[in-house]
Amino acid sequence: MTLSTRPPDPVGRPSLYTDELADQICERLAAGESMRSVSRDDSMPAMSTLFKWIRELPNFTEQYARAKTESADALVEDMLDIADNQVEQPLLVDGIPLQIDGKPVMVKDAVSVNHAKLRVDTRKWAASKLKPKKYGDKMHTEHSGTINDYSDLEGDALDRKIVEMQQKLDKSRED
Repeated sequence: MTLSTRPPDPVGRPSLYTDELADQICERLAAGESMRSVSRDDSMPAMSTLFKWIRELPNFTEQYARAKTESADALVEDMLDIADNQVEQPLLVDGIPLQIDGKPVMVKDAVSVNHAKLRVDTRKWAASKLKPKKYGDKMHTEHSGTINDYSDLEGDALDRKIVEMQQKLDKSRED
C-alpha cells in the first residue's frame, strides 16, 4: 500500500468567468451587497478573482462600475428603512411620547439609536461617493471678479500684453 503525498485536487469556488455569473454578481452588488459579502458565498468567486476580472475584463469592468453606481440607490433605500425602523418603546420628551405624523417614534435605547445613526451616516457617505451628482454635497461656486478679454488684441499689441503679464507674474513671485 502506497500513500500519496500529493494534495487532493482543489475543490473550490468557481473562477471561470461567464456572463451569467457576472450578471449574478453585479445584480447583488447593485442591490447594495458588498463585494466582500458576495465573495463569502461559496457559489461565488473569491474577492481576488473579482478584482482580477475588473483589471482584465473590460466588459466586467463596465458592468461592475454600473452596478456600484446603482448600489447608491439601494443604500439610500436602506437608510430609509433604518431611519423608519421602530423598536420596542416610544421616545419620551418630558415624559410625553414623541410623535411624527401621528405615530409614536419608537426607540430601544441610546446605544441602538447611535448604532442606527452610524449605519445611516455610513450609507450616506458611501452613496455620496458612488453617485456624487445625485447624493454628493452640492457646491455653489460664484465668481466675483472681472475677466479681462484680450481677444481684440493682435500682433505686437498681444505680444506686449503677454510680456507685461509675465513681468507682473515674475514680480509677484519675487515678493
